[in-house]
Amino acid sequence: MAEPLLIMRHGQAVHGYPDPDRRLSERGEAEARAMGRWLASRSDLELARLRLVASPYARAQQTAALVAEALPTTVDIDTLALITPDDPPEAVVDWLLGEADDRPMMLVSHMPLVAALTGLLVEGRSDAGVGFATAAIAELSAEVRAAGCARLNGMTTPSSLA
Repeated sequence: MAEPLLIMRHGQAVHGYPDPDRRLSERGEAEARAMGRWLASRSDLELARLRLVASPYARAQQTAALVAEALPTTVDIDTLALITPDDPPEAVVDWLLGEADDRPMMLVSHMPLVAALTGLLVEGRSDAGVGFATAAIAELSAEVRAAGCARLNGMTTPSSLA
């Protein structure tokens, strides 16, 4: 079986303009730290091999950095320009299919992309996505990271950890 794919929405962000520069609120920082601690506590994920990929937007970069800080090993953050809020999920699936890297992967992105991408991977339709609270993580498994080929194994939110 292929390595897990985790899809995370960034933590709560402040309002502002321009959108790419919006940063996390205090609550968003706390959410990201909580999810990082939760990931660090997981013995079923090979966190030393985790590939962490984030949108170039400030709030996603901050979320990824706070998650990485909580992990027991050093994890670099890769930036992927095609996972911003309005990017098409089909382009992300094409990118996933082109990646030969067989490591657990976590994408840190935005609504509506995270919902549409999850729907496309699981149901084969981008309009069939699930709702994502801020800093929520969807866990998927698949032999091939392609449309309609994944299984949603769970969804964890900061509030579910309390």
